Amino acid sequence: MESMEDDARPIELLDPVVCSEWICAGGPLEKLFPGFEERPGQIALLKRICAAFNEDKIAAFEAGTGVGKSFAYLIPAALWAVKNKERVVVSTGTINLQQQLYEKDIPAAKSLLNIDFNAVLMKGRQNYLCLRRLYDSLDEVDLFDEEKEELQTIFKWALSSETGSNSDLSFMPSSSLWQRVNSESDACMGSRCRFYERCFVMKMRKRAAEASVLVVNHHLLFADIEMRASGTGAGFEETAVLPPYKRLILDEAHGIENAATGFFSESVNRFSFLKQLHKLHRVRKSAAAGLLYTIEALSTSSDGLSEAVNSIQLVQAHIRDMEEAALPLFEHNSWSVRLCEASECRFSAFINAMNVLSGDVVTLCDAVRGIIDCIDEDAQADAAVWETKQILRRLEAMGLVCKNFGEWSDRTDTVFWLEKHALEKGGWYPVCYQTPLNTASMIHANVFEPLSTVVCTSATLTAGGSFGYWLGRTGTAFVEKERLLCDCFPSPFNYKKNLLFSIPSDMAEPVSPGFQQALEHNLVKLIRASSGRALVLFTSYESLHSACSYVRSMLAPDNITVYKQGDDDRFRLLERFKQDSSSVLFATDSFWEGVDVPGESLSHVIIVKLPFTVPTDPVFQARCEDLEKKGISSFMQLSLPEAVIHFRQGFGRLIRHSSDRGAVTVLDKRLIEKRYGALFLNSIPEIKRLFEPIDTVCSAIRRFLDS
Repeated sequence: MESMEDDARPIELLDPVVCSEWICAGGPLEKLFPGFEERPGQIALLKRICAAFNEDKIAAFEAGTGVGKSFAYLIPAALWAVKNKERVVVSTGTINLQQQLYEKDIPAAKSLLNIDFNAVLMKGRQNYLCLRRLYDSLDEVDLFDEEKEELQTIFKWALSSETGSNSDLSFMPSSSLWQRVNSESDACMGSRCRFYERCFVMKMRKRAAEASVLVVNHHLLFADIEMRASGTGAGFEETAVLPPYKRLILDEAHGIENAATGFFSESVNRFSFLKQLHKLHRVRKSAAAGLLYTIEALSTSSDGLSEAVNSIQLVQAHIRDMEEAALPLFEHNSWSVRLCEASECRFSAFINAMNVLSGDVVTLCDAVRGIIDCIDEDAQADAAVWETKQILRRLEAMGLVCKNFGEWSDRTDTVFWLEKHALEKGGWYPVCYQTPLNTASMIHANVFEPLSTVVCTSATLTAGGSFGYWLGRTGTAFVEKERLLCDCFPSPFNYKKNLLFSIPSDMAEPVSPGFQQALEHNLVKLIRASSGRALVLFTSYESLHSACSYVRSMLAPDNITVYKQGDDDRFRLLERFKQDSSSVLFATDSFWEGVDVPGESLSHVIIVKLPFTVPTDPVFQARCEDLEKKGISSFMQLSLPEAVIHFRQGFGRLIRHSSDRGAVTVLDKRLIEKRYGALFLNSIPEIKRLFEPIDTVCSAIRRFLDS
């Protein structure tokens, strides 16, 4: 790929009519795919994307399921990149879509256009093997013998692997082992590393630098944006995490705010601290080991070793003090708690503990640096010295989070909160988070403002037909009106014919004490009505767990297998569900979106409750309070539209192809009985609706699926 610094080259605009001919009836796409049907929505979307490239626009395009948005943006992206020698970055919310684009859609687009443009899939560096860390682990294999066999398998694989990506492994290594051998930015020695020429990350970056179309995920995109915003990279004309680019396509753009919130949040807990401390100093089998002893051997003085070890022990002791102060803050059955004006008096002991811990980290880092300062200049290049410096940077970053908790009242743009996690052997430990209150201005200033073209697309960007909520939460609302394009392209699927939408009228109220019992009884009836083949979407894991136990026992005689989120990793769980046509999957959280199970394996989606965020969620609570202080209704401007978009994602799990048919059942009467229910109903396609008692609904589902 040529340098992007050459601004003198004239831009060759895309002809929307010529571009659309590739996907029209009688065009190359029809010849490529048997059973092709022209999609007017896809053609219209492609033309609007061409306009966004030609006119340097920021675009928000909602494209319903079946429109074919991947081809609608890949064709303009590839042609633009080839014609104008300008790289186009495509960012997705899920690895599944990332893989689908790279392995299926992009090869098809190359055949379609008869252009062999260079496309590269780029993942976060933690997905790649680090050869230096692998060989270091092999040298220390006696320290974790239980993982010796997996380590040897990874070593043999590394000898022939082209990519070093963990997705290419024939097995899934334990997370603890992969964290010992994967690539980490803080541990990377760059060109000083003896494996630099063979480095998988460097090879990936070299391929990316030559790419016309670069496929990434939102997390990696924000890592790049953070580096550019911090001044480490020079705008978008130089290489940061990603090579230079001016044009960006954000697929699954409904998740941009959550992706930014997650990326820019920071946390500390006992394990994040101990992971770094144990690299410096650990005692196993009565023998001390760790980087401290390696660098002490390189040092001209041994005076600092005992001070550093004592400092580590002090940090460990004060981590325990912090936990003892934190755990009483959680009320009964509460998993999270927020530091705010209302709770400040209860947090005083915890804040004191965090301040002490912050000071301990400074003392420890100073002691270790004292050892490093006594190492001769020639030995400073030793790998142990380099890795120790990286560990100190990590500890300092964690210490800063602790310090920020002590200064929480001055940081009005940040939410400080704690979450309770279970220990394997019983008991609990707290995780301490700092999260940005809002990300809209950051996204606007660092994405929409500096880039020439940004195309945002998803099946769910609107609530009640309006882009207002999404525009406001992502910072797109700050874009000049003349530069902003917004449009909707409805799904071509025949929902009226292929989908039965039901709300049982005799279901208990969601807030009533009898709801859970009624839910469990009615789930058995509904699952039997569709002979399994159902995805049940919950908003509470506690409710899911209770329902699953009851439903499993009741459906055992029916030979219907009940899978539950958490029984296996997401990928394997979905594969088992797809292959077992008489099964049901109970899920929450991430399964509301990104699940693609075409055909009869999924014929029934059951939504337990409208997916409103729990009011006690710390970040959500803080954002609601922030809106209310400004005189804005948090329910109408945040809670409701967020729930509508989440609901639309859940609804969209059923009909994935034109031949799919099935039922969606919502067990929440608020959809009919509350005034705001109309916003949910108006946000989904026109369909058959049934508001009858549960037995009538089940009979209707049987008839519909059997017809």
